[in-house]
Amino acid sequence: MPTEEHTSIEFTGTDRPGLFSEVCAVLADLHCNVVNAEIWTHNDRAAAVVHVTDHSTGYAIKDPKRLSTIKELLFNVLRGYDDFRKAKTSLSPPGIMNRERRLHQIMFDDRDYERVEKAVGRVEDKSSRPQVTVLNIEKDYTVITMRSKDRPKLLFDIVCTLTDMQYVVFHGMVNTGRTEAYQEFYIRHVDGLPISSEAERERVIQCLEAAIERRASEGLELELCTEDRVGLLSDITRIFRENSLSIKRAEISTIGRKVKDTFYVTDVTGNPVDPKIIDSICRQIGHTKLQVKRSTILAPKPPKETTTGFFLGNFFKARTFQTFKLIRSYS
Repeated sequence: MPTEEHTSIEFTGTDRPGLFSEVCAVLADLHCNVVNAEIWTHNDRAAAVVHVTDHSTGYAIKDPKRLSTIKELLFNVLRGYDDFRKAKTSLSPPGIMNRERRLHQIMFDDRDYERVEKAVGRVEDKSSRPQVTVLNIEKDYTVITMRSKDRPKLLFDIVCTLTDMQYVVFHGMVNTGRTEAYQEFYIRHVDGLPISSEAERERVIQCLEAAIERRASEGLELELCTEDRVGLLSDITRIFRENSLSIKRAEISTIGRKVKDTFYVTDVTGNPVDPKIIDSICRQIGHTKLQVKRSTILAPKPPKETTTGFFLGNFFKARTFQTFKLIRSYS
């Protein structure tokens, strides 16, 4: 249900180093306190759902003129200098949807699944990319198989995207190994038909790859735990920007008077951050407040088994569907 406790802001725009820092600076200047936020970046697009309160009252901002000013100034920041796609800023009724669920919808609508050229100097391990196969083997179903590095909420992310694309899952199998996850779904469009064209097949592959990659914890994980204060997030992200760090993903949360924020950062080219820079930042903020958790920028290479081989092996085993614990859904 909607709440009086905060105002919810959603935005999308072209990602660039320092973008979130600029957003936080604008909000701090407008006397808005960020209490919770989720920020994702993918394929040079950035999206966020941010919950803010009025610093003077501690509750949601209701003045229409002030809300309009917030929206306009954030749009100017997000628009940047050469945004080939429109930036979007909206003020939404809070509490109506899970933030992560909403982020999938925002990025899907923003077409973040369309790949772009990576920055020069970026070291990319292509072997860590998810593998998605879409085949029409059954007369009434399309069979989708996915193979990727395992992580929390992977199944949630995939089902969110299938739902947004208006597909229904009728049967499914999920299997996880030590580091990898294998998923296989029998789907149909809500109109009852399987995938019918090559263009649709390619779009499904692109969108599912994006669903898997959006939440990938790329970069160095930094955790901030400290007392909350006005402008804290603006100060922290400014220090990151001044030290040439790029925020790839962030989770901001406030419980009482304490904040617990998690940032996944790289350098401006997307490569690992120099440990000396991280040490300098920790000294500025305080080693007891900002801690390095782990680095996940390099993913292990998958085994030599192919997605097609995995699919065919399990397809013949699953002909009767009795050998699996199936996921069944008709809504």
